[in-house]
Amino acid sequence: QVQLVESGGGLVQAGGSLRLRCAPSGRFLSIVTMGWYRQAPGKQRELVADITDDGTTTYVDSVKGRFTISRDNAKNTVFLQMNSLKPDDTATFYCNARFRGSRPGSEYTYWGQGTQVTVSS
Repeated sequence: QVQLVESGGGLVQAGGSLRLRCAPSGRFLSIVTMGWYRQAPGKQRELVADITDDGTTTYVDSVKGRFTISRDNAKNTVFLQMNSLKPDDTATFYCNARFRGSRPGSEYTYWGQGTQVTVSS
């Protein structure tokens, strides 16, 4: 069984920075994509950013230029550096990872439990 362990959330003033970290525990073959989603109260969960095993990144428009996702493939760890935080960024952030399965072409996805990010105005 794989678990995604998140850290780095917290309370910060607008304009501040936070760095989220996520790493899997347990046994797995390899990771295809790692990323971060967020969900604010009353809103749907949305993709914030993700990164593939070859380093290709995707960002939601609202965080471009402020957030940077990076990945340490040797440690299977993903980071989300969040700068210039805004109150609208307040949400629970969830780590997501898509793993290669043992059967050719198979994949499976795990979610972290979530870490709260609160940005005060």
